[in-house]
Amino acid sequence: MIPPNFPSGEVTLSRPHILHVAAENDRLPGCKIGGIGDVIRYIAPALADLGCRVTIVTPSYGYLHRLPGARRIAGIGFIFRGGPHWADIFEVPDKSSHTNVRNCVIQHPWMEAYDHWAGRHRIYVDDLFNEPFYTDSSRFACFGAAVSAAIVQGRFGPLDLLHLHDWHAAFVALLRRFSPTPALRTVFTIHNLSIQGLRPLRHNESSLEAWFPGLPYDWIDVGDPQWSDCINPMAMGIRLADVVHTVSPTYAEEICHPSDKPHFYGAERLESVIRYQNDAGRLKGILNGCDYPARRKPARIDMPALAQQLQEDVVHWCAHHDLLPAANFVAYQRLADLGRSPERPHLLLISVSRVVDQKFMLMRITDPSGRTALQHILEALGERGFYLLLGNGNSDYERFFTYMSTQHRNFIFLNGYSERSADMLYGNGDLFLMPSSFEPCGIGQMLAMRDGQPCVVHAAGGLKDTVQDQVNGFSFSGSTVWEQADHFVRTTCRAMDLRSENPRQWRRIVQKAAATRFLWKETARQYMQQLYGLQVQKPAASAPHKPPARKAPAASKARRKI
Repeated sequence: MIPPNFPSGEVTLSRPHILHVAAENDRLPGCKIGGIGDVIRYIAPALADLGCRVTIVTPSYGYLHRLPGARRIAGIGFIFRGGPHWADIFEVPDKSSHTNVRNCVIQHPWMEAYDHWAGRHRIYVDDLFNEPFYTDSSRFACFGAAVSAAIVQGRFGPLDLLHLHDWHAAFVALLRRFSPTPALRTVFTIHNLSIQGLRPLRHNESSLEAWFPGLPYDWIDVGDPQWSDCINPMAMGIRLADVVHTVSPTYAEEICHPSDKPHFYGAERLESVIRYQNDAGRLKGILNGCDYPARRKPARIDMPALAQQLQEDVVHWCAHHDLLPAANFVAYQRLADLGRSPERPHLLLISVSRVVDQKFMLMRITDPSGRTALQHILEALGERGFYLLLGNGNSDYERFFTYMSTQHRNFIFLNGYSERSADMLYGNGDLFLMPSSFEPCGIGQMLAMRDGQPCVVHAAGGLKDTVQDQVNGFSFSGSTVWEQADHFVRTTCRAMDLRSENPRQWRRIVQKAAATRFLWKETARQYMQQLYGLQVQKPAASAPHKPPARKAPAASKARRKI
């Protein structure tokens, strides 16, 4: 692939206008599932503070356009599945009301997904195993068609840069190839390489040729490297972008290498695609930031109050079930034990995370005696304290943690999630456990460190970039999954012993963790320089806006097959 040409070096623009296209936007209530929403929430105002104008667009999903204060600003005519469609763009205010950040949503019935069982609209849909991404790929292809048409029709105003987030937005990169309007410098951010949105090229209602019949696409742009009859939106976004970005420097290095699961998680079959962009100097790793509210103080409270507030959330979670879940029953009893403690336990180990393979596989790895890593840690913890894990997700892992909580009185599995519970655990824990098998960036470790809680982390991805062993936390590694599990146990025990045996050194690590900063304003500066190629100068006065000239894309036949 030969990318479009741009002026070399950095360009100075007055108030450049950047369009972020994403599936999530945590600036709006109910529009976040994972890390994409977090990044959008904080990077947009950070860029605006540097003089940019930022527009964010997501699907409405059938409900965001009904939020208080939302107003229709434009309509879009576009072609999808071979026929004409009409969608509406709404501008939706957020709590911050930053003057240079605009939140837009596109309302179209084919972008909706309503869960009748739960009685709510969904951002993502879990399809049957034999048809993964059947629903979501069609929804986001429709979204991509609407966004592409809106750009051509000028519905967002003059644009300077296009920033696409994960596979959901990659259809915009494809359709822009055939746009009659001037090309835009396009950045593609990889948030989660393990989810790629694979679908057939043809002969299926949820396929590329069903969505865009007659589109003269090139397989080199859209095809999956392994399955020649499939479209891979993640690979498509990587190939067609002018700059490819991921959310930490170490993760950018890791994804240039093939995966060797379960020991190493790398490019997830896309190493040739990613290496090509890296060799051309177009792959950038920039660490995400963390929010540091000026008046924030860790919510340190006594054990009876902590236990009571956590019990209240457990009761609230029970209200959503016809039968009392075993995990909640056991957690309620264990919290009662914690609340009766006359003194604060010597150690509170904490985890706050989705309960999935990526985050907790190492805890289930067994040694030759048949005992899991989690068992070893709980036995080493003993009567010195408790381990509290807050999260939900994979049912198999939920059953495992529920069973372990029945076997160990010092383990409390809080099988749910609330911001209040998470905030209390970040503020009251002593040691945060985050043994992720892979982690593009990670936010849990940053939030724990922000409240002065050192972390035990697997030295992978963004965890390696944020936690330094024996400086502001503790880290481990290993060439195999068994080594990693063993080193995880040993490192956790080393940290627990250090707190007991060397309080002075422990306090230094706590202080260093609390003082470590990952600022969004620094992340935004790197976006401007490395991703956008811009030096921004805030304008002295408003002036007519003219986007920078750019040469048209080179013909696809001139691209190298990846």
